[in-house]
Amino acid sequence: MSSDAPIIIEPRQGQADAAVILLHGLGASGHDLAPLIPALGLPDTLKIRVVLPHAPILPVTVNGGTAMPAWYDILEMNLGRRVDETQLRASAGYIHELIDQQIDNSIDSRRIIIAGFSQGGAVAYEAALSYSQPLAGLLALSTYFATQDSITLSDANQKLSVEVHHGSHDSVVPESLGRAGAEAVRGMGYPVNYRTYPMGHEICAAQIGDISHWLNERLAP
Repeated sequence: MSSDAPIIIEPRQGQADAAVILLHGLGASGHDLAPLIPALGLPDTLKIRVVLPHAPILPVTVNGGTAMPAWYDILEMNLGRRVDETQLRASAGYIHELIDQQIDNSIDSRRIIIAGFSQGGAVAYEAALSYSQPLAGLLALSTYFATQDSITLSDANQKLSVEVHHGSHDSVVPESLGRAGAEAVRGMGYPVNYRTYPMGHEICAAQIGDISHWLNERLAP
């Protein structure tokens, strides 16, 4: 993984008793999602530590082999997004290590949420649904379920709350892929809430309010 340590945002007051691990998209870094945290307007009663990891630098086939921050290589930009699943699972394994670190720091696994935007969301699907201890939730933003046909599901997270958001005008990851991912997870027996917004490949103000509400629901003391 990246040689740079994740960005850690501690709660404004008190000791953290919950954590959100939030993964950025292709070509970005943890710094790109940092402004989202204060925008959520979470109450001080929520003692959430936010962990923003950075992807390693990898050559990306669909971008002409250019090296950039990437959780895995994208081999074809077809409808199903053919990807390097070995690299994706390695990234998910790294996220498992970050979860383990939070547990070692006295955070109950049932108060840890895994979230990701775009390529980070594909890793979030794999990491959350395969993790060996129960988690608080999975937030998938403008993404797709790249490993839905090959993932090894964890019995510990069979009832994991899954929140999926997508833009109806997304030209980077078509909404059809986001909806297909949500339907695949629902077909596996998970409780899924799917929301669309009139936006492109981004995060909008109305969505920020919904994310804040969902986090409050999942992590309220």
